[in-house]
Amino acid sequence: MTGYTPDSRLGDVLENPAARSVLSSTLPGLVNSPMLGQLRNMSLRMLADHETALRDDPERSAAFWASLAAIEDTTPPRAEAPAIAPDPDYEGEEVPRGSAELTVPTDARVHGPVEIVVHGPAHGNPFVDVELEARVEGPSTSLRVGGFYDGDGRYLLRFLPEEPGTWHLVTSSTARSLDGIKGSLEVSTEPAGHGAVRVADRFHFAHADGTRHVPLGTTAYAWTHQGQEVQERTLAALASSPFTKIRMCVFPKAYLYNTEDPERFPFPRAEDGEGFDLTRFDLEYFRHLESRIRDLDALGIQADLILFHPYDRWGFAELGRAADDRYVRYLVRRLAALPNVWWSMANEFDLMWTKAEEDWERLAAIVVAEDPSRHLLSIHNCLRFYDYSRPWITHSSTQRIDVYRTAENVTEWRERWGKPVVVDECAYEGDLDQGWGNITGEEMTRRFWEGAVRGGYVGHGETYFREDHEIWWSKGGDLHGTSPDRIAFLARILAEAPGGVLEPLPSEWDTPWAGVAGEHLLLYFGFNRPRFRTVRLPEGRRYTVDVLDTWGMTIERLPETVEGSATIPLPARQFMALRFIAVP
Repeated sequence: MTGYTPDSRLGDVLENPAARSVLSSTLPGLVNSPMLGQLRNMSLRMLADHETALRDDPERSAAFWASLAAIEDTTPPRAEAPAIAPDPDYEGEEVPRGSAELTVPTDARVHGPVEIVVHGPAHGNPFVDVELEARVEGPSTSLRVGGFYDGDGRYLLRFLPEEPGTWHLVTSSTARSLDGIKGSLEVSTEPAGHGAVRVADRFHFAHADGTRHVPLGTTAYAWTHQGQEVQERTLAALASSPFTKIRMCVFPKAYLYNTEDPERFPFPRAEDGEGFDLTRFDLEYFRHLESRIRDLDALGIQADLILFHPYDRWGFAELGRAADDRYVRYLVRRLAALPNVWWSMANEFDLMWTKAEEDWERLAAIVVAEDPSRHLLSIHNCLRFYDYSRPWITHSSTQRIDVYRTAENVTEWRERWGKPVVVDECAYEGDLDQGWGNITGEEMTRRFWEGAVRGGYVGHGETYFREDHEIWWSKGGDLHGTSPDRIAFLARILAEAPGGVLEPLPSEWDTPWAGVAGEHLLLYFGFNRPRFRTVRLPEGRRYTVDVLDTWGMTIERLPETVEGSATIPLPARQFMALRFIAVP
């Protein structure tokens, strides 16, 4: 008999009545925890490391392990589904090579998605039976573009051109009719937008055309999985908000205040009604997701797409390597031509216990290989950080790992990773009983400012309780908090800075300075509330003085300019800042 060991999964232990009884008696809070769904794939070893009842009580821990070792492990062996190779005999030799019909757009514009349609075969399962790609060459650019099946014999090739002129393409495919087709199209000089966002100036962001992008983000994980009316209200709320980025999940979410099944899933239901057919994709689901990403683009908002997450009851968090790879490849090929996409490999990767570092590295390599647009790419943490120095990671996407210090860590994280720091989750403005979901609007605003003056970017979320459980952080809908208007004020201050960003400057022990040395200086006081402040400005220049109330959203220009050492009066209120602008 083989008993349960530290390497056994919590979910497997819970399936055995005797082993579950040991867990219930030793850790009763765990079995009734709302987090249980996301913890099921955790090993017992990791569980013991987190549970103080075991970690700090050697006798109890020893009894726990001895009891589980004496119970037969009844877990059935897990079978990993093999990868499915394209069918080399999908079309016989009677099918002329390159005989499928190719359609190219006549209205292609630089920085706008280009979609090339190939009308080909539909028998069998083209999602896995057929591989299609193209070499696409512009005046000075050569791209490999992966194709995907869109139903009814339609195969699509999409890319995002960044230069005008004539573009030529030639396809290659395992299906004879799709192989070796040549075509060309003209890309107009008239831009369709600003293009994809990428890293600029090492710690900041800009669009492909050089336009500055400031990621003032929010989170609504499952907004596209709600009813149509809620989705429309979400877009309306975003349209009147200061947010330029939204974090959102591809897979549906199962967690507190979000327990309903969505209308559609990324995969169609299996024919027997049990589970999903992981060899096909629900095209209506992906078309809807695309339409919502395009809606966001029309509002000037980036869609930070979360590819995987642990808040799952349908099995999407543990599809297996072959299905994971197939899903990521299809998703990226389908969406990479949309200019406002960011990729997030996971929300809280370290809670996805069935995926090891090598899995994330493999999946990230697929994203890089399949995205000719080179969109931003990161991975989000919970308890521990990923190694954000990895070359495929463009920026750090973090949440707090300390109850109190969050945006204050931006200085350290910039130095550690040498990349842009985006604190996508700094806790949420709201009143839930969870510690991550009940900070005030004042504190949310303060964290945005602390991150900004330290040269980083902080993300918003809102978790005010509602009887209907329509909470922004998960479902979207309406915004009720007090911080969005103040975040809009911060956006104004950033836009008025040279280059549209703040760079950290040598600071004092109690207050950070930011701006452009000698030209544009900003001093932020946060929760401190001085009645006056003596500052020492660079010699030889005079400066105008603005007193900023970051909560009251006011700017008071003092009547006199200053130079050198100056004492500035302040109103003895929290959340104030001083701005000094050099006089020409």
